[in-house]
Order: sequence, then structure tokens, then C-alpha cells
Amino acid sequence: MKKTVIIAAAACAAILALSSCAGTYQKGDRMPESTTAQIDTVSYALGMYFGTMITSSPFGEIDLGMLNKGFNDVLNGKETMLTQEKIMNVIQSHLMARSTYETNRNEELGAEFLAANKEKEGVVETESGLQYKIETEGTGIAPAMTDTVEVNYEGRLIDGTVFDSSYERGESTKFPLDRVIKGWGEGLTYIKEGGKIQLYIPSDLAYGSRGTGPIPGNSTLIFDVELIKVYKHVEEENEAETK
Repeated sequence: MKKTVIIAAAACAAILALSSCAGTYQKGDRMPESTTAQIDTVSYALGMYFGTMITSSPFGEIDLGMLNKGFNDVLNGKETMLTQEKIMNVIQSHLMARSTYETNRNEELGAEFLAANKEKEGVVETESGLQYKIETEGTGIAPAMTDTVEVNYEGRLIDGTVFDSSYERGESTKFPLDRVIKGWGEGLTYIKEGGKIQLYIPSDLAYGSRGTGPIPGNSTLIFDVELIKVYKHVEEENEAETK
């Protein structure tokens, strides 16, 4: 979530930097060779740009009337409700407050989900707090935490949002189990080659309060994983010689 806040703030800063060039916007001011179609296209592109920035950032509810007022006040040179210096403070303060709110809410929703989920048939909860359900146990070898696994998988949030999928990419993926999130590494040790498992990973066994990329802070994660092959760890010769 913090990463999203930084990106949104940076985008706002870039817009403010552009808008600080006084006199750059004036109705009817166009290059002689510009056509109405070209002006319409770039105008629409700007609308999409601002819309994308807003919808891809955790602003929450936005009053479109006030958004339009601020937009038009600047374009028409009217007196604005905020100074240029205060704009970024307002936006950043709001985004940080939203970040804290979302992180706390995700923690509560995750706890509620896991409490209900562990009562479902076939779901096992381990000492670490990881929950899993074996779809197919598999018949090959089981991996240890030092091994590398080849898998197909889909990862999603508890609201069903898919954030990663090897199926969508059309190819399996290899992971050393000691280099993935704790819940993932532990979970794969409960099945064998050819097995399938569903993992329900609390945030402290995933990405914690910081989150990562499309995964908000304190998110409980769900993974469907198919274990294709286990590559056993082989110690380097110099490691073996020291024993």
C-alpha cells in the first residue's frame, strides 16, 4: 500500500510541476496545423490520464463535483480554495490516512476469513497459523524447505482478486522453497509430486503490513498450487568436504 501511495503522490507532483508553467493553457491557443480531431484526441487522452491516476490509487470516495470545480477553477484562472503549496500536503495526508485504514481493515477481514475458513471440511490449520486443504496428495516425493519446486499456481486475495497466475502466463514456474513467503514454503511440504493444494496464508506468513505490488498490506492470501516436480537440493562439493 505504501508503494501505491508513493506512486500516486509522485504522479500528482508531476502534474503540479506541469501545471506550474503559467500561461500554458489558453482556450483557442492552438498550433496552426492542429485540427479539431487532434485537439479532441489529446483532450480525451488527458481525461483518461487523470482518471487512471485516480482509479489506480487508494483515494477511496471522490466527490466528482468538487473534482470538476478544482479542475475548472485552475483552467479558468479563478481563485482556488487551496494554494499550490498546500495541494500536495492535502493529497499525501489523505493517501497516508487511507493506507493506514486499508491496512487495519485487511487485518480484521483476514482474521474473520481465517476463523470461518478453518471450520470448513478438509481445512487443516498448522501451528504457524497456516491453513491448507489438500485437493490431491500426489504420488511422487515431497519437497523439503531446501528444495526447489516446479509448480503451476494462482494467487488471489480473499475478495477473489487474482494478483498472480502461472496459468495465465501459460508456463510453470520454479521456486526455491527457502526463498518464498513462509506460508508458501511450509504449505508445499504437505504434498508430493503430482499433488494439488489450496493454501490460506495469513499476512504474517505472507507480506505483512507492507504488502507488495498489487497486494495491499496485511492481506490474507489464497493460493491454488499444483506441484509438478521436486528438485532435491544438492550440496556444493566444498560444503560436503567440510563435513
